Amino acid sequence: MIRFNSDYTEGAHPNLLNRLVETNFEQTGGYGEDEYCAEAAAMIKQICQNEQLAVHFMVGGTQVNLTVIDSALRSHQGVICANTGHINVHETGSIEACGHKVLPLDSDDGKISASQVEALVQHHLQDGAKEHTVQPKMVYISNPTELGTIYSKAELTALHDVCHQYGLYLFLDGARLAYGLTAPDNDLDFPALAQLCDVFYIGGTKVGALFGEAVVIAHPHLQEDFRYIMKQKGGMLAKGRLLGIQFAELMRDNLYLELGQHAVDLAIKLKKACQELNIPFLVENNTNQQFVILSDEIIAKLDEKYTYDYQKRIDDTHSAVRFCTSWCTKEEAVDALIVDLKEWCK
Repeated sequence: MIRFNSDYTEGAHPNLLNRLVETNFEQTGGYGEDEYCAEAAAMIKQICQNEQLAVHFMVGGTQVNLTVIDSALRSHQGVICANTGHINVHETGSIEACGHKVLPLDSDDGKISASQVEALVQHHLQDGAKEHTVQPKMVYISNPTELGTIYSKAELTALHDVCHQYGLYLFLDGARLAYGLTAPDNDLDFPALAQLCDVFYIGGTKVGALFGEAVVIAHPHLQEDFRYIMKQKGGMLAKGRLLGIQFAELMRDNLYLELGQHAVDLAIKLKKACQELNIPFLVENNTNQQFVILSDEIIAKLDEKYTYDYQKRIDDTHSAVRFCTSWCTKEEAVDALIVDLKEWCK
């Protein structure tokens, strides 16, 4: 089987593995207080052009999301996100399990707007019995989103401004960040993220690392006592250097964005082939996730050779599926899929 179902089916980039082997017998301090985590943190601050950032390394995205959100919110406060947001649909109620309500907004493309956020906040403020309802205090977005779409700098700026106006924190989930920053229509970069977000993270698990996410905290209040919350939530890895070593290698010589570019280039190659075959899309984007609508007949043939992520039923004879390329997807795998789609769409 050729896998297009996710971007974390492979292991890790050889640079990371080689460095882990080279440093295997070195003795270092634990829990992220080692020279490798310090090196990686310094590199991230440098690419973000902000030495005032706090950088912490954790193992996985759900762990980061629940830790960041729980550290930021008081018990009566909730977090706004798209109804398709990862914290709303794919994290087993982890945010609610920490005592915070997720406040979803309708979205057709995975994104939410500043006007939606402002309308929700205004509705809360104008409620004569607002103390009986959850207070919105944070906005959670993903870039790319669960549907592969990305935020423009103007959209992120508008979200930043409305959050600042109403005293909300802005949190960007960057599990697939490299695939957004290398999309041809992207106009964001690391300095912009550090300027416009109170906290964001750089995903490693889905972009060349064995595991790991780098949490980047800009807001001074959110920096306070974050390691206490990490420890409390089981997010402080004893052998923290394993994370620092991997992120130092990902940041070195622009490797992180190079890996993202590889996946995006292959996804766009697949997208163009689907467009030429008049295959419709559930939602169009230029990142590593392509959502296409196929007939039941073609999907049955697809099942014989490929894995993919099923999305939803479209009508009596068609469904939407996701093809996901990764940092090390082979071009011949994409070419094989294109050849088959051309044959099946005759």
